[in-house]
Amino acid sequence: MKSLEIRNLQKTYFDPYAGTKVTAVQDVSLDIREGEFVSVVGPSGCGKTTILNMVAGFLPATGGEIRVGGRPVKGPGADRGVVFQSFALFPWKTVLDNVGFGPKMRGVPKAERDRIAREYLALAGLSHAADRYPNELSGGMQQRVGVVRALANDPDVLLMDEPFASVDAQTRMTLQEELTRIWQEKQHTVLFITHDVGEAVFLADRVVVLSKGRVMRDIPVTLPRPRVWDEVTEDEDFKRLSAEVLHMVRAA
Repeated sequence: MKSLEIRNLQKTYFDPYAGTKVTAVQDVSLDIREGEFVSVVGPSGCGKTTILNMVAGFLPATGGEIRVGGRPVKGPGADRGVVFQSFALFPWKTVLDNVGFGPKMRGVPKAERDRIAREYLALAGLSHAADRYPNELSGGMQQRVGVVRALANDPDVLLMDEPFASVDAQTRMTLQEELTRIWQEKQHTVLFITHDVGEAVFLADRVVVLSKGRVMRDIPVTLPRPRVWDEVTEDEDFKRLSAEVLHMVRAA
């Protein structure tokens, strides 16, 4: 795994309807250490997803610099895995082949990529679904496949853009617990975008609050791991941190 460095990042664009230049991200600097899990929260339009898309290489930055493991980001690359809100699975491929797609694109022989895919499916409790197709799975199962598909390509940094927003509340809590369990085992460097304050605090080592394209606060989360919701919801530190982050987001 590698660290992620963001230095003085900026993104502006021209709004043809308003006829003016809009600043979506302004002078954002952020360091994520190797193996660290950082959540980013903030109101709609604060620049969260724009930052993730620039880190992913999908959008060019107007100014500043992004480095993964000391190497500048110039575009999309296998060193960054992305998990979106939509499941984005290939409907014509089995679950096993979906998870093995990244290794296949890297030229990994079939026997080895099947071994890798089965390892990650077992990690997510999905071994029984290896030969199924995405439309045969529940929404929660599809999103778990999306997560382990990104991990199976062994990225240096995992970028997650509200990956659990489209599932029901109970499934979302289960996915959050599973993500923390998988992360503790694999220790990927994670940048996680969310609107959900409780989710941000539950998952992260640090919560970064954005406001109008700037970093407003960077709050450490020292809750013990492993974390499960039945215990965390009774934890006074969790309640205090969630209230603090919520106050910041509402003031942003």
